[in-house]
Amino acid sequence: MKKGDIRKAVRDRYGALAESGNGAAAECCGTPSCCSGNEPGLSRKMGYSDQELAGVPEEANMGLGCGNPQAIAALREGEVVLDLGSGGGLDCFLSAGRVGPTGRVIGVDMTPQMIERARENAARGGYANVEFRLGEIEHLPVADASVDVVISNCVINLSADKAGVMAEAYRVLRPGGRLAASDVVAIGEIPEAVRDDPDLYSACVAGAIGRDEYERLLVDAGFEDVRIEVRETSSELVSEWSDRIRVEDYAASASITARKPDPSAGT
Repeated sequence: MKKGDIRKAVRDRYGALAESGNGAAAECCGTPSCCSGNEPGLSRKMGYSDQELAGVPEEANMGLGCGNPQAIAALREGEVVLDLGSGGGLDCFLSAGRVGPTGRVIGVDMTPQMIERARENAARGGYANVEFRLGEIEHLPVADASVDVVISNCVINLSADKAGVMAEAYRVLRPGGRLAASDVVAIGEIPEAVRDDPDLYSACVAGAIGRDEYERLLVDAGFEDVRIEVRETSSELVSEWSDRIRVEDYAASASITARKPDPSAGT
């Protein structure tokens, strides 16, 4: 698939989901997937607690993702957090509680419908320290060295320019800043027929890359202390993403962490 075709397929898929609302997975995706809507128990499989979900607007939990990135980000009071592909705003709102009123959270999404939905959720929940910006994660509308932590939930795999995403994450992080992402990695050879399927690409399967390649892209971008760990409950989650292929044979959900070096740290 060409990059433009991938971008359009992903934008159309998630735009439709944002417009249809929770519980409309069949209309958007056709089959369960990482864009499968807010099914009962799905968010708990990703690692969210009932307490976390009860503390955010219900409309923000769209059941999107493959993990709970803000839970592995070790967020601290006063930090600035950037969420790549922020969707309905769930991870942004959870992060807002961790960084407190002196911190700030920025969500970036390329889908206008998602941005509108997230902004409505922010107003509904009274999140004064959260904002949402329309933009692509390969070309972030964020200043250089302006954020402390970059998070993302099952979105980087959807990009046709993953090296560009890593470079942008590195650019916007301050020295010593951290990346914490939940994403899908390839654990087997993904057939070309799957790679070229727009539905399976939008379903977080066809765009997955192996752990070695993922690590290489992060290191090439300048990151250090890279760790990629497949989640123990991955197969339970991803096995439901398609009724056409055994997703668990090809892909797994993983937790990815990395750090931007700080030259002044040792002085």
